[in-house]
Amino acid sequence: MKTTAILGYEERVTNYAAALEAVGLRPVVTLSTAEAEDCAGLLLPGGGDIDPARFGQVNAGSRDIDPRLDEAQLKILEVFVRSGRPVLGICRGHQVVNVGLGGDLIQDLPTAADHVAYDHVDSVHPTENRPGSLLHALYGAKMTVNSSHHQGLGRMGTGLRAVSFAPDGTVEAAEHRSLPILTVQFHPERMAFRFARPEVADGQRIFEWFKSQL
Repeated sequence: MKTTAILGYEERVTNYAAALEAVGLRPVVTLSTAEAEDCAGLLLPGGGDIDPARFGQVNAGSRDIDPRLDEAQLKILEVFVRSGRPVLGICRGHQVVNVGLGGDLIQDLPTAADHVAYDHVDSVHPTENRPGSLLHALYGAKMTVNSSHHQGLGRMGTGLRAVSFAPDGTVEAAEHRSLPILTVQFHPERMAFRFARPEVADGQRIFEWFKSQL
């Protein structure tokens, strides 16, 4: 069984680990870059905000910053990019990949009220997928996703292209032009398996794609 590193805290990533197990992968939850380097793939999960100093900005709405997590995730991302191994970024992980590749973030979206969760229930909204993109191949031109975030991608990182957009223009997914890297702002682990919801797309397809790249 192939292993996938989840760079995060064990008590906070149980849903991500369960999704990987559901498609036949073995998750390795760690903050050790040395341990993660031995894995076939990398999943960067959701969580708090990245220190804006990492992308050359002063704090203008970022919160729940964890410098240790920033350091570990950005360091292991560099290792996987350099080796060409698959990376899946989800929510915060979507943003970490962009920052790690030289992009920046919008620290507090003007339309954040359309994206945040209320009473621990994800918002839901449609997205449009760019023709020729992976998400277009998996889901078609339009899909409905969940949403639980207040930040978004700004300037795109080197090699990344935005491929899916919310109605307000927020980048909902990005792909690398030459590497097996997919990032999504939504939470496919909460759109699949025991969390499947009829009003949103089936997030399992993203995890199956990820497995196919290992």
